[in-house]
Amino acid sequence: MSIINDEKKDILTMAIETSCDETSVAIVKNGREVLSNVISSQINLHKKFGGVVPEVASRKHIENINLIIQQSLEEAKVSFSNLNNIGVTYGPGLVGALLVGLSSAKALAYALDIPLIGVNHIEGHICANFIEHKELKPPFITLVVSGGHTHLVHVKDYGEYEILGRTRDDAAGEAFDKVARSLGLGYPGGPIIDKLSKKGNKEAIDFPRAYLESGSYDFSFSGLKSAVLNYLNNTKQRGEKYLVEDVAASFQQSVIEVLVNKAIKACKEKNSDILAIAGGVAANEGLRRLMDKKCKENNIKFKYPSKVLCTDNAAMIGCAAYYDYLKGYRAELSLNAVPNLKLGNK
Repeated sequence: MSIINDEKKDILTMAIETSCDETSVAIVKNGREVLSNVISSQINLHKKFGGVVPEVASRKHIENINLIIQQSLEEAKVSFSNLNNIGVTYGPGLVGALLVGLSSAKALAYALDIPLIGVNHIEGHICANFIEHKELKPPFITLVVSGGHTHLVHVKDYGEYEILGRTRDDAAGEAFDKVARSLGLGYPGGPIIDKLSKKGNKEAIDFPRAYLESGSYDFSFSGLKSAVLNYLNNTKQRGEKYLVEDVAASFQQSVIEVLVNKAIKACKEKNSDILAIAGGVAANEGLRRLMDKKCKENNIKFKYPSKVLCTDNAAMIGCAAYYDYLKGYRAELSLNAVPNLKLGNK
């Protein structure tokens, strides 16, 4: 679909993101200029449970949403009357959490008589790179890695995607969390394992690399997770000790090698000289270092967002909503939450 706006007029988007345990509202100008990006995280609330409790997350979103909306307007120094559209995540995610943001967005769109734009959360992660890298334009390859998703995507144009591969079981971030829990490291596991890996020997333990069948771009991390658990149990049964740092480093290396090698292979197959990463695991320093090294070896430009744009945030949703708005995409006020929403073309 062609872009219908001549882009001469400034477009202000209010974006709302409540797919999991962050309540976030942003004001984004012309898709890439962030005027405000307020994020209220619930990590400390869920830590004691070892993971996100959906009902607790939903209730906290209800408590926070109106305050975060007001704060986003104040930080951006704009009012409701300045807004041109409302963008909101409607999936994938926790259904109760999604409904809080979606209900707020629909109420605002109706009251202000401006368009409602429903945004796919995964597409939002991809668009985080447009905010970070103002010069970036499709086509390019993106690796989306987070607690709930692992996708390898050929971004053909704004809103046009070819999914090359996805996880068949655990997402990369989910595997990090589960292994961290087995090691008694707490939640969220990804940042803790990344930090410990710097002190450990990544070659200490030969954990498996799941490349699946020849030519596949899909991922699988459940076998690796089981291999780590078996190693820990067998070591304990033999009365031996292990270094947590070595387990963390060896596990992380196994994950990132597969991610990097498949992403580089996709770039070569699609003749793309740009590779971007996105999602919470894109903040992993081990992944960034190895990806940067391999991209340089293959003359590929490597792009990644700042860490605040890797985590769930509304600014990335505002960017995605902007390009949908320009293309004339509008959602009905009957738009519902879709917890298992797939990434697809507009």
